[in-house]
Amino acid sequence: MDLNLQTNTEHFTNPLYLESGRILEPYDITYETYGELNEDKSNVIVVCHALTGSHHAAGFYEEERKPGWWDGLIGSGKTIDTDKYFVICTNVIGSCFGSTGPMSPKHPYHEPYRYKFPVVTIKDMVKAQRILFDRLDIHRVEAIIGGSMGGMQALQFAIHYPNFAKKIIALATTYATQPWAIAFNKVASESILKDPDFKQGYYDPEVIKENGLSGMAVGRMAGHISFLSHESMDEKFGREYKRTDGLYELFGKFQVESYLEYNGYNFTKWFDPLAYLYITKAINIYDLSRGFDSLSEALQKITAELCLISFSNDLLFKSDEMKHIDDVLTQNGQNNHKYIEIPSDYGHDAFLVELDKFQHYIKDMLDG
Repeated sequence: MDLNLQTNTEHFTNPLYLESGRILEPYDITYETYGELNEDKSNVIVVCHALTGSHHAAGFYEEERKPGWWDGLIGSGKTIDTDKYFVICTNVIGSCFGSTGPMSPKHPYHEPYRYKFPVVTIKDMVKAQRILFDRLDIHRVEAIIGGSMGGMQALQFAIHYPNFAKKIIALATTYATQPWAIAFNKVASESILKDPDFKQGYYDPEVIKENGLSGMAVGRMAGHISFLSHESMDEKFGREYKRTDGLYELFGKFQVESYLEYNGYNFTKWFDPLAYLYITKAINIYDLSRGFDSLSEALQKITAELCLISFSNDLLFKSDEMKHIDDVLTQNGQNNHKYIEIPSDYGHDAFLVELDKFQHYIKDMLDG
């Protein structure tokens, strides 16, 4: 049985009231579904994407060489089994893959919002998704699963819509973004803002798609360093030098330098720079305890069964941060949770790459 991949966009004319007090109106949400919805709509799994991800989590589009970003997990007979579950992944508001973001046309004009787009938070992204699910007549789901920024969304769902999901599985994430991660995001944002081709936000998106944006590429290189680890870089590149370069050429490159360059510059041709600034802002200000007296009070709202999965060598969101959530839940006397630290040398991106190390935990949680 195939994935039955379908992509849709829903248009909303009611105002979306944001955490900042501002309003987004109207707005679109693009989403992708896999599998078949059963008659009583009890087989839904929501998958949430990370910073540069999109609604395209699995399967192939016709023109694609690479499948969706979690294709190894989602599909017929796979961990998130589309023979059994109806899987939905939505593109978050603020992104650049179909949902309303800073380069979307501002109603009633045809010019993009650019800096007139309001700052959105992770909680706003989740609220918009919840409104989408209401429209789709889905009021309770089996599970919400996500890694990194996707894990932030899963935890926000658990706190702010406690009766919406039976199970929450959050990977490689945190309870509040720490200074280390904010610092890497600062390098990226500063690199974008200081690039003359960014034109203070008034760039032509078609020109950027064609030529890329060197400042953003540099910022993305910094991001890539935070996604990996000493060990994974050593294993992947060692001290190998680019075969066509000489050791004593000033601009001769190590393999790791070529990798960062290639990924950095390539990235700028498919991800919008303003969307990057807005989404990293949402990540920076993410804090589960905002609006509560403490993290403990926030976590007391959770009624779903919770599975927290961290990776031992994650430099971006350290295992201690996930363990802290588990400890606070235990102190609260909540017992419907478990914490698993996966031994890994890969770093933060392990949740996208080392599926064989954690997929059985997800399967156990879904089957339980």
